[in-house]
Amino acid sequence: MRDLLEEYRRKKPDIKKRLNEFRRVYKKSDKDIFAELCFCIFTPQAKAVLCDSAVKRLKAKGLLFKGASGDIRRCLSGVRFPNNKARYLIEARRVFKNGKQLGIKNKIDLKDLQKTRDWIAKYVKGVGYKEASHFLRNIGLGKDMAILDRHILKNLKRYGVIKKIPESLSRKEYIKIEERMRDFFKQLNIPMEEVDLLFWSRETGVIFK
Repeated sequence: MRDLLEEYRRKKPDIKKRLNEFRRVYKKSDKDIFAELCFCIFTPQAKAVLCDSAVKRLKAKGLLFKGASGDIRRCLSGVRFPNNKARYLIEARRVFKNGKQLGIKNKIDLKDLQKTRDWIAKYVKGVGYKEASHFLRNIGLGKDMAILDRHILKNLKRYGVIKKIPESLSRKEYIKIEERMRDFFKQLNIPMEEVDLLFWSRETGVIFK
């Protein structure tokens, strides 16, 4: 455990700086927040940096909020399952459509973010609990949530938080592992929202998102 605490001590300033940047995202427009949701829709089984590049390409071409499926698909270089994810993006627009605008903030209950996560996982196609948690963290609202990606699960197994990596995660199993993870890192005095960035940087060498 000493190696984990030492690694956290070294990376803590950069992790906290990144989280402060995430918190500023929620103060931006609904379009900026929707762009972050699209990033999280793209990330399953794909590299985060490529997904981020895809979102930037879509924004630059004016396709993120109005583009057709085929046009979106052509911008998803490096994103796995691009046909499906282009369709998920378009369906997400419909979920958050508010007249002629996107209204995503009015779907976020700041007093009950667990309820918000449940709602997102239920109604946004292509988004499960992992992606919903990732999205909320990336807009500064995932303080007490786990992003149970493969690299997180691998490290939870390494430190004895779980005995094995599950093949799939139901809501019940996700919450169960999240609670065990929360208890474990509380003892180490490492905030939950920082764990993903800590382990992700271990895998990639950078603190990204």
